[in-house]
Amino acid sequence: MNIAISSDHGGNNLRKEITSLLDELGHTYQDFGPQTSDSVDYPDYAQPVAQGVAAGEFDRGILICGTGIGMSIAANKVKGIRCALVHDVFSAKATRGHNDSNILAMGERVVGGGLAREIVKTWLEGEFEGGRHERRISKLSELENK
Repeated sequence: MNIAISSDHGGNNLRKEITSLLDELGHTYQDFGPQTSDSVDYPDYAQPVAQGVAAGEFDRGILICGTGIGMSIAANKVKGIRCALVHDVFSAKATRGHNDSNILAMGERVVGGGLAREIVKTWLEGEFEGGRHERRISKLSELENK
């Protein structure tokens, strides 16, 4: 799987932990940074990931900031993105199965490295269940056109 990943300054450490996991799992990825611990604006780092996923350049995306909230809001502004803010394994599984989420957001100040690794692994392995969920995903897409 080809993954886009980014963070803001508040998610740098967790982003590095997750890129190590991606290496271990054999996924390819592009790290959009930042390569600094200086304060940066999360929309600037969410945008290339969300646009790349929406354009089909990446299969999925991962965004990390202090809480995950800002990154998830920014990503969901891009048409075609279903970014889920997740801080537990159950939600990671559910958002793939029911929401067909294509971007995962997490907060470094909320989850530790071990839990984050389990969340990412579960989310990457998750499959969209389709069925009754297809109708709901279609309704989400309709909302983007209003």
